[in-house]
Amino acid sequence: MLTFEDCLGLSELTEDEILAIAEHEHIPEIAALELGNYLIHEPRGDERIKCFIVDDIAAASRKGDFRHAAVLRWVLSEFCQEHRV
Repeated sequence: MLTFEDCLGLSELTEDEILAIAEHEHIPEIAALELGNYLIHEPRGDERIKCFIVDDIAAASRKGDFRHAAVLRWVLSEFCQEHRV
């Protein structure tokens, strides 16, 4: 049986990126991992993931959770660097 960590190792995304997808889509982490892995291999899928993270930043800021927003900005920066979006 594959664990979350096994699947994460096979994906091209970090755990923080997966967590941002799960937060945005309101789905379990393993489902977010599957969705993220699918999207990263689709044309413009990287742009969709970027939009998810940007939306999460805005939602955290609206709630006044500036620490979480800062973490997500770091995740966004790393994602854009790694995937050149």
